[in-house]
Amino acid sequence: MTALVDSHCHLDFDDFAPERDAVVERAHAAGVGLMVTISTRVRRFERVLELVERYPSVFGTVGTHPQNAHEELDVTADELVRLAEHPKIVGFGEAGLDFHYDTSPPEAQEQGLRAHIAAARVAQLPLVIHARAADEAMIRVLEDEMGKGAFPALLHCFSSGTELARRGVALGLYVSFSGILTFKRSEDIRAIAAEVPADRLLVETDAPYLAPEPYRGRRNEPAYTANTAAVLARVRGWTEAETRRITTDNFFRLFSKTPRSALVAHEAAGAA
Repeated sequence: MTALVDSHCHLDFDDFAPERDAVVERAHAAGVGLMVTISTRVRRFERVLELVERYPSVFGTVGTHPQNAHEELDVTADELVRLAEHPKIVGFGEAGLDFHYDTSPPEAQEQGLRAHIAAARVAQLPLVIHARAADEAMIRVLEDEMGKGAFPALLHCFSSGTELARRGVALGLYVSFSGILTFKRSEDIRAIAAEVPADRLLVETDAPYLAPEPYRGRRNEPAYTANTAAVLARVRGWTEAETRRITTDNFFRLFSKTPRSALVAHEAAGAA
């Protein structure tokens, strides 16, 4: 059976420091054959590099989270492109707009987002987009920037409204669902997941945050990607095998720099 991909986690966070080896092993045991650890500060990028060089099944991105945007306005698209030349750095971000918390000025967030978009356009590597409580502004920026030239991108941990999903897909973006999809009060998110085109769907954990049911309230980890995938399967009327194949194929189509052999080797080992 095709292995799952956790397309978004934060293995570099201190939450995992005491047992990273065990966390990766548990992910493999749960059928998660590849993980992408997502950068949140370019000035701490060495933490991401350390992990991707340590674990064959872990890849990474480079970027600045919108809540940290004001701290790294000196990061240029050229610098991002240069840092992404590492063979195991497969995308940019996470960057975006988050107006839920007043931690970074909106104008700084937008400046940072546009710099990351420019890098994604030049390198043609996907931008992982964080969008929270900023649907209208995000639509405005994405449509404006896409008009300047196409770039690959992913709306990660989707928790926004139907219109952002629809307009994002129309622009060519992919949409990823996290443990939020499993929450009892997430009927609206499940309805969106039911309508996103099958060839644009990914799954993730956003670990250590947002653990899916039945682990809600605990520290999340990549192994729990399987729980979100199981709910996505029910929402779409797919089998477990179909869900794994579709979301994993979508991952490799979007994150095209990632060698599929990194996942196939795990599949073969699991089947042995």
